[in-house]
Amino acid sequence: MAVFPWHSRHRNYKAEFASCRLEAVPLEFGDYHPLKPITVTESKTKRVSRKGSTSSTSSSSSSSMVDPLSSVLDGTDPLSMFAATADPAATVVATVGGHPVGTGVEDSSRKKRDRDDSSIVGSDFEPWASKRGEILACYTTTEKLSINLFVGSEKGKAGSATPAMSEKVRTRLEELDDFEEGSQKELLNLTQQDYVNRIEELNQSLKDAWASDQKVKALKIVIQCSKLLSDTSVIQFYPSKFVLITDILDTFGRLVYERIFSMCVDNRSVLPDHFSPENVNDTAKETCLNWFFKIASIRELIPRFYVEASILKCNKFLSKMGISECLPRLTCMIRGIGDPLVSVYARAYLCRVGMEVAPHLKESLNKNFFDFLLTFKQIHGDTVQNQLVVQGVELPSYLPLYSPAMDWIFQCISYHAPETLLTEMMERCKKLGNNALLLNSVMSAFRAEFIATRSVDFIAMIKECDESGFPKHFLFRSLGLNLALADPPEADRLQILNEAWKVITKLKNPQDYINCAEVWVEYTCKHFTKREVNTVLADVIKHMTPDRAFEDSYPELQSIIKKVIAHFHDFSVLFSVEKFLPFLDMFQKESVRVEVCKCIMEVFIKHQQEPTKDPVILNALLHVCKTMHDSVNALTLEDEKRMLAYLINGFIKMVSFGRDFEQQLSFYVEARSMFCNLEPVLVQLIHSVNRLAMETRKVMKGNHSRKTAAFVRACVAYCFITIPSLAGIFTRLNLYLHSGQVALANQCLSQVDSNDSLYGGDTKFLAENNKLCETVMAQILEHLKTLAKDEALKRQSSLGLSFFNSILAHGDLRNNRLNQLSVNLWHLAQRHGCADTRTMVKTLEYIKKRSKQPDMGHLTELALRLPLQTRT
Repeated sequence: MAVFPWHSRHRNYKAEFASCRLEAVPLEFGDYHPLKPITVTESKTKRVSRKGSTSSTSSSSSSSMVDPLSSVLDGTDPLSMFAATADPAATVVATVGGHPVGTGVEDSSRKKRDRDDSSIVGSDFEPWASKRGEILACYTTTEKLSINLFVGSEKGKAGSATPAMSEKVRTRLEELDDFEEGSQKELLNLTQQDYVNRIEELNQSLKDAWASDQKVKALKIVIQCSKLLSDTSVIQFYPSKFVLITDILDTFGRLVYERIFSMCVDNRSVLPDHFSPENVNDTAKETCLNWFFKIASIRELIPRFYVEASILKCNKFLSKMGISECLPRLTCMIRGIGDPLVSVYARAYLCRVGMEVAPHLKESLNKNFFDFLLTFKQIHGDTVQNQLVVQGVELPSYLPLYSPAMDWIFQCISYHAPETLLTEMMERCKKLGNNALLLNSVMSAFRAEFIATRSVDFIAMIKECDESGFPKHFLFRSLGLNLALADPPEADRLQILNEAWKVITKLKNPQDYINCAEVWVEYTCKHFTKREVNTVLADVIKHMTPDRAFEDSYPELQSIIKKVIAHFHDFSVLFSVEKFLPFLDMFQKESVRVEVCKCIMEVFIKHQQEPTKDPVILNALLHVCKTMHDSVNALTLEDEKRMLAYLINGFIKMVSFGRDFEQQLSFYVEARSMFCNLEPVLVQLIHSVNRLAMETRKVMKGNHSRKTAAFVRACVAYCFITIPSLAGIFTRLNLYLHSGQVALANQCLSQVDSNDSLYGGDTKFLAENNKLCETVMAQILEHLKTLAKDEALKRQSSLGLSFFNSILAHGDLRNNRLNQLSVNLWHLAQRHGCADTRTMVKTLEYIKKRSKQPDMGHLTELALRLPLQTRT
């Protein structure tokens, strides 16, 4: 067997080292480094009393030059050193890397002072809370998760006696050590919802522990939760995990701040909202320092960073410069986090708390971002690639995990930033090879006006991007979102559309295509004519029709329709767009189709100012209204029917053929046949036809010709044929009355005799009529019986007298039964003293006067049987 010699390739190690070396950035703190040994400075202050005492101070410092990551294991961390040597009456000031955590004294060497707390973000800054739900909904997983639950001892409960300060501190150190050395239980094989429930339980446990004065236990819970942010075993879920864990951190930070703030309140004064450290009493400062000491003893970098960042606001109690000093230090701490995904979310959290407590400290936020850029190449390094191989995650699924954190960081640094910052960001992107993920975050965060004015430059950068892991169509979508909010230079608009659409139209995946097209349709509608819009709609139909791809993209297609009709208020132009109605045909699902039709009609009613008779508009909108009407069935809610009827009636009111009254009536006849299932529409049509008849009378000045007389009779016939189809009794009665008045005004008198002429002498008709009257009277009497209650007696008296008057006016009182009923009603009206005596006196006088008329003698006997009761 032949043996071939193997030779390694020649490598230039110096050149490789230079290419991989991070860009050198000057530090603001001289020789400060996050891994520099920790120095603890102990300041002993002799206090005579709490109130107004003077003190003498002597300080000594000690430092250790050993590795800080190993020194914590042998008891030389800040709290251990303090516990071994501290005097119970001593106040301790800790410094990390030579910089104080907080001294309560303003650093006079600083050239700049922090601005007042009144510098807060405005309503134009999108808060984190608005992004929270979207992240939780987007970044999900079906894989099993694990979580560690704290099951430690109860040594940290309130009430444990510690006679000396050193012993108390030592006890708390032991409790924290106990937690870090394994007093926890791991839960495995949790679903995503189980995981969320466990996190919520931890959040509630934190609140319960705090409420029961178990502060150490609360800190343990926060440390435990923070440690979870170093775990990327189920990497797709990491953004959602970050949201859930930082909710707990926010709760902890708020509880600590409120606790210290409450300690500043005494019987004499209340601490103002915008206070200075001089307003804070010694007890509150000591408690605040104690919290920072506890956090400084956390051995792992990630929980130590997150917990300190969560109480960043508490630096206000110690020093005016505290926050401005801590932000750069925390920024540098993040450099020790090796996983780029964990690192970028840590930077996002620091930006969150930074914008909440010190939005004016933009230098620190910018430094945070530039640090991120220096380590950005790690995303494509071997470590990350190996991790993705182990988890079976592809790069296109991995890179979007960075987007929530990066978008938030960019939003923070771009808020009210000068235009020069965007220019600098673009240059940085170019130096990094126009990385698509980075460029996308730039376009998502900066103001739309900044992006729009440089649209051509951004398109050039997009074209040069490497598509691996982050396709270009995402970038074009982000650019399109900006151009929907701000206008690019007029000379560049056509070039921008052509460049973008050349990429969009080549997309093979229907979902990728529609996501981009939906954004760029608005840009096309804003800046171009119906010709370009028609071309875009035709392209959408071409891509979405094969294999009925439109069925999976109804929301995007609806969005396109809304954007088109929002910019084309002239419906004669809109419906002349050749592909508009074919585009509507893609909405095959009835519920979606009806919603689209409703949107069209709402815009028409809102923006159509003048009546129209354009046949293109009428035919299209009749089709739209017919679609809405035909969706009504037995299960349709009344509110939905009212809405549909309102939209259809709005269309009917806007149709006018001017003096062509016959064409107008023909339209109403067609509308009646199309919308017969919506009663409010039929009512509107009857009113419209009656109005048409009166308009005809007005034109003829009341003197109809043979032609107009026939026309108004047709109008009246339309109304009297349509009214019986209505279900509402009173609606029918009112429309009969109204239509009868219109007929009378137009001399449209009755044509076949009235009922009294046709049937007045027929015995069967009279018998049926009497039977009907008896039924009605029986129902009235039953109703009067139900009113025999104290609160209804007055109503009974009024109705009894009214019924008596009806019988007197229309009944034949020669009938003994009817005569006796009238007497009974008279007595009922006066029975409980609720009658209107004055009315009854006038009624009796009327009966006596009428009894003197011919054939009315029987009323004389009736009058004698109707006594008047006095109020006495």
